[in-house]
Order: sequence, then structure tokens, then C-alpha cells
Amino acid sequence: MIFVTVGTHEQPFDRLIKEIDRLKGTGKIDDHIFIQTGYSTYNPHFCKYKRFIAFEEMVEMIGKARIIITHGGPGSIMPCIYKGKIPIVVPRQKKFKEVVDNHQLSFCRKIEEKGKIIVVYEIEELEQKIRNFDDLKNKLWEKLKENGFEAKVKNFAEAIEAICQEIIRKKKKI
Repeated sequence: MIFVTVGTHEQPFDRLIKEIDRLKGTGKIDDHIFIQTGYSTYNPHFCKYKRFIAFEEMVEMIGKARIIITHGGPGSIMPCIYKGKIPIVVPRQKKFKEVVDNHQLSFCRKIEEKGKIIVVYEIEELEQKIRNFDDLKNKLWEKLKENGFEAKVKNFAEAIEAICQEIIRKKKKI
């Protein structure tokens, strides 16, 4: 399964959703796809979608997905990393009126340098990144393992999971 999320930013991210839908519609992607479309105005024709999902559902989808494709917001990238996943990230860009400035590009470059995400700077790159995902992911994991990253992520993810579960338990009591 491929899980796509554009977060909750108020500007549409039709560019990403249209490309995913096109790839699915033309048979370039065989996987089942679920898209969280947010404030986008384009409704997919070939993929299941929902405008918004609860954070718990997003984390569950991340855990189940073979590939996660997300915008460049930390709120969508970090849960992937916490779950030990390497997402494909398509930063929103000012020139497409998807965001007010290019902070997502800057953020993604820094995280990419650390080898924790696969970035798509031009939407035309997305198909190849999806096709080559396993190879790209495995190369990044090898580099991260060399630096002891896997154990750090596991420990960090367990700590975050415990904190989130405690917050959920407290919220249910209220």
C-alpha cells in the first residue's frame, strides 16, 4: 500500500495529488493507494481518499504502508521517521502557490543530507522514485546502519509511542 498525505496546511497541493492519481490511472503504479487530500481542490479518480484523518489513523497508515509519500512538513515527516520508515517527500513550493515561502525546500534539504528521506524536487521525478523505492530505501538504510541510526530510531520511536499512548489515555479520561 502507498499512503499519501498532504497534511493540514490551508493551501491546496493539487500538483502532488494529480500526479499520484495520474500514475495510478495509467497503470504506472499497481499498489493500492490511499490519499489524505487536505484542502486540495482536486479529487482523485483512481485512488481512495479522505480530506482529513485523525493523527492516530495517520500513524496506523504509516505503519502499514510500503511507501509513504508526503509533503515537506515536519508534522508529516517525523511520524514516518519515528516509525522507522523512509518517506518520499515532495516539498510544497511557493512558485506553485502551495505555500507562502520555500521553508519546506530548506527543511527537506537538511533532512535529506542526513539520509532520512527521499526528496522529489520536480514532480516528474516521482514515478522513478516510486519505481526505485526499494533500492533507494535500502541504500539509505545501509548508510544509517553504519552510523548506528537504527538502534537510535528504535529507542526514540518507542519513547515517542509511549508518550503518545499516555496522552491518548489521558484524553479519553477527560
